[in-house]
Amino acid sequence: MQIVLNGKPCEVAQARLDGVLQELGYHEAKVATAVNGDFVARPARAATALKEGDQVEVIAPMQGG
Repeated sequence: MQIVLNGKPCEVAQARLDGVLQELGYHEAKVATAVNGDFVARPARAATALKEGDQVEVIAPMQGG
């Protein structure tokens, strides 16, 4: 399935957000996620189904001062 990940086209095999994160190597990372502009909390990722063309954002926290 083709999605848009952080603004770039990406081909994935999984159909749920948690599976896509694992497929792409984010499963252990502490990240924030959004699908089509809507924030998706960690507990809701397993229930979040993706479809062709969905816009997925994965954002890692940054430290600074």
